[in-house]
Amino acid sequence: MKISIKTAVFAGLAAAAIGTAALAGTISGAGATFPFPIYSKWAGAYQGVSGDQLNYQSIGSGGGIAQIKARTVTFGASDMPMKPKELDQLGLTMFPTVVGGVVPVVNVPGNGSNQLVLDGPTLAAIFQGKIGRWNDPAIKKLNSGVNLPDQGIVVVHRADASGTTFIFTNYLSKVSKDWADNIGSATSVDWPIGIGAKGNEGVAGNVAQAAGSIGYVEYAYAKQNHLKAVKMMNKDGAVVSPNLQSFSAAAANTNWAGLDHFYVILTDASGKDSWPIAGATFILMYKQPSDQAASATALKFFKWAYANGDDMARNLDYVPMPDSAVAAIQASWKNIQGSGM
Repeated sequence: MKISIKTAVFAGLAAAAIGTAALAGTISGAGATFPFPIYSKWAGAYQGVSGDQLNYQSIGSGGGIAQIKARTVTFGASDMPMKPKELDQLGLTMFPTVVGGVVPVVNVPGNGSNQLVLDGPTLAAIFQGKIGRWNDPAIKKLNSGVNLPDQGIVVVHRADASGTTFIFTNYLSKVSKDWADNIGSATSVDWPIGIGAKGNEGVAGNVAQAAGSIGYVEYAYAKQNHLKAVKMMNKDGAVVSPNLQSFSAAAANTNWAGLDHFYVILTDASGKDSWPIAGATFILMYKQPSDQAASATALKFFKWAYANGDDMARNLDYVPMPDSAVAAIQASWKNIQGSGM
């Protein structure tokens, strides 16, 4: 099933204006496209048991941060964690819902999924335009015996402010000093080359259509759109495939309960089994919400998801939060006025 931003309103609701206040029994959120597949799955199941509906607008992490700052939604969603100091200044609280992986996806004639191998410096050079053809010696060195065409590389990147872009560029900044010095890491960067597309959906669609292309998406979008993912050489020099196990390995050593505001970045994690471009996705809510009832309704949804949504998450190759993290997350909700926690 292909995912479209047009489907970002869940549970049969017609699209509502972003500024519309949450209705009774309706949970209003906006932000990251990275977790959209699992929030959609959870929303459908939750409505069946509670009657409450989730209206989540998949507009990108930058949009989610902007909307929660403007208090036009009950919760914002971002794959770029906000720093604890800024959260405190704004009166926000933050907690993770799942961990996933950002994967490079390609459309290279004659090559299937999990066939091509890239490492961090080569990936950075491709997205800088310093490697422009698929048979470049740097790519050939990593792919001995693979048929690499003498074809130009078409780079596809996000055009909107995106937490997926933050995770991807944060990784490239760690593995390439040139990238760190000249481009950096943010939800939106000054891309040297490439085609801009909106959302994980837009990047997936462009890569599917353009021969010779490469882009980056959350793994669920790669699977559901039948895109060809690449393997990556990780920090330990091991070649790993994107999957639930490698995403789990990247987060395995995280002490969630010991983190300030659950702030963590998981890119370039150590461990031979770790996927190098992994990240958590986060929910942002006010400690003193304008609508306490709406805030409490949203927390009931997330409490249900932590208790009942792990298998749904795994089926989409997201890593559920461990029990120790869930306990710490739910304990933190006591700081939200009217939560009843």
